Amino acid sequence: MDTGEPASSRFPAFLAGLFVLFWGALAIDPVMRDVWWAENLPIMGVFLLLVLTFRKFRFSNLAYALMAVWMVLHTIGGHYTFANVPFDAVTDFFGFERNHFDRLGHYSIGFYAYPIAELLTRKKLAHPVVTSLFALFAIMALAAGYEIIEWWYAVLAGGEAGIEFLGSQGDIWDAQTDMLCDTLGAISVLVLFRFTGPKNAA
Repeated sequence: MDTGEPASSRFPAFLAGLFVLFWGALAIDPVMRDVWWAENLPIMGVFLLLVLTFRKFRFSNLAYALMAVWMVLHTIGGHYTFANVPFDAVTDFFGFERNHFDRLGHYSIGFYAYPIAELLTRKKLAHPVVTSLFALFAIMALAAGYEIIEWWYAVLAGGEAGIEFLGSQGDIWDAQTDMLCDTLGAISVLVLFRFTGPKNAA
């Protein structure tokens, strides 16, 4: 049945509906409710921002798909706590000494460089080179800011909740490695943007 809705709006609406169902399922009986709140507040904020601005600025379907990856991974991490996500198959296969699911989550944060670059390009706010650099530096700044927030929460919450939210798993270079993963994720999608983004990105 034709709803009269533009075809381009159906995919993000479908994606949003699936995510709400997924998020709702994982909101039930998480491992640690206080950590769940801390991990899910950013998800709620990003999701609501995208919903509220949808009619004013509609990103490409690829941009929405990339943004959804982080929301899904972060929702999983919020349910189990990142250090305890069932990731044993990958850990055992590569012989890792720690659960690296959090690294995957951080890598996906970098995917938000794509919609940032798309927004700047379509609004014609900057030269293509400046657009890419701004998107990359924005993610790097966000990564550093989030590590500071993790530190503050760990200190304020203390105990097991603080340790689980920090998720360092004994790695003294955890914060630096997380920021590197964010940066690598951003670089990856900016290369993708060079070939798939708006034509005036060239």
